Amino acid sequence: MAENYDDVTQYTLDPEREQELLETQHECTFIWANKEGHPIGVIMAYVPKDGKIWLTAARHRARVPAIRRDARSSVVITSVGTRMGGGKTITYKGTTIVHDDNPEVKAWFYPKLAAAMAAPADAANAGDFNRGLVPDLFVKFLDTPERVILEFTPEMSIPFDGDKMAKGTAKAYAEFAAQHAKG
Repeated sequence: MAENYDDVTQYTLDPEREQELLETQHECTFIWANKEGHPIGVIMAYVPKDGKIWLTAARHRARVPAIRRDARSSVVITSVGTRMGGGKTITYKGTTIVHDDNPEVKAWFYPKLAAAMAAPADAANAGDFNRGLVPDLFVKFLDTPERVILEFTPEMSIPFDGDKMAKGTAKAYAEFAAQHAKG
C-alpha cells in the first residue's frame, strides 16, 4: 500500500500497456516552443512506427518553422475516448524533424494515417470529419505540395497508469472520505 499518495511515479504504465495505448489512440497533443520560447501545443492525429510518432501538417502552420528552428518537442497521449478507458497517459520529451518531400515516407505514412482516421479509437465518439472517410481517397487528399511529415523521436517518457493509482489508493481514499464526511 502506498505511503505517499502525492508521489505518482509509483503508478507507471507498464511497457505493454504503453504500446497498447500508442496503437489504440489516434490523437496526441504535439508541443513545441514558439519564437519567444513559450511552449504551445495542438491536438494532432498520429501514427506510431518503429518507436517514433509520425504526424503531418501544412508547411505554413506555426509548428513547422518552429520545429525547423528548434527540434525540441513533446507529445502527450491519453487513453480518454478509447476502449482502454481514461486515466492512462504517456508524455514524451524528444526531438522532431521535418520531412518536406520524401516519397518513401509518404508511401507508408499516408495510408496508415488514413486507416487510423477512418477507424477512430472509439467509433461512438467519432467526429463528423471521420464519418464517411474513405482511406484511399484521403491518402490522395493528404498528398499535396504544401504538406510535410513530422517525425518525433522520444528521448524520455513519463508513463502514468490511473488504474494502478485508483487501486493503490482506494482504501486510503475511502478512509479519508469517511473521516471528512463526519465533519
